[in-house]
Amino acid sequence: MSLAGLFNPRWPGVALFDLDGTLVDSAPDLAAAVDQMLEHLGRSPAGIHRVRNWVGNGASVLVRRALAGQVDWEPARPKDDALFKDALAIFYHAYGSINGQHSVVYAGVEACLTHLKNQGCRLGIVTNKPEQFVAPLLEQMGLDHWFDLTVGGDTLPVKKPDPAPLLHAMETLGGTRGTTVMVGDSGADINAALAAGIPCVAVRYGYNYGPAVDTLGADAVVDSLAELL
Repeated sequence: MSLAGLFNPRWPGVALFDLDGTLVDSAPDLAAAVDQMLEHLGRSPAGIHRVRNWVGNGASVLVRRALAGQVDWEPARPKDDALFKDALAIFYHAYGSINGQHSVVYAGVEACLTHLKNQGCRLGIVTNKPEQFVAPLLEQMGLDHWFDLTVGGDTLPVKKPDPAPLLHAMETLGGTRGTTVMVGDSGADINAALAAGIPCVAVRYGYNYGPAVDTLGADAVVDSLAELL
């Protein structure tokens, strides 16, 4: 499907967006919270450049990666699991007070959302961010009024790359596989869309790690959401 076909004047009827790395650069806030957590545990801070590579699979995985100091982390032993639970609680507390302070909306986002709304498209957020942090971030960024539905990483028993959150959002917003598109920045977004049978647009500027986003099977890959207009 061509880029023009993905966002023509009559389609899509439903557009689902990832949040972190797609609409909002929230890595500065996440990095600050991770570093507060690590320092509280007596460890050296990770810094924003490393944290950018750890974001995208939800808070639990982010904390696991921060504790391991790398993307790939080993399955937890009982001792590690106890540390993880403490670390996750510290991270949640820190991030709750920081959420939105240093984040910025990516260029092209407002123009894209305005265009979609003006043609009657229903918009939803499908993110792996814990639900308690989604609405405050959207409000802080001035994006909350655009969206008819938000699905967080803990809204359902599973999260992306499982297709269930996308299908739940699509059905709630009255969409079908023929009228819905997913917009994200990572393999988790693309794989969820592929599994759900929904076309996917990927952005190059987000938090994807590993193979380049262009190689992951998205229907279109863009440098800015403004290219969808």
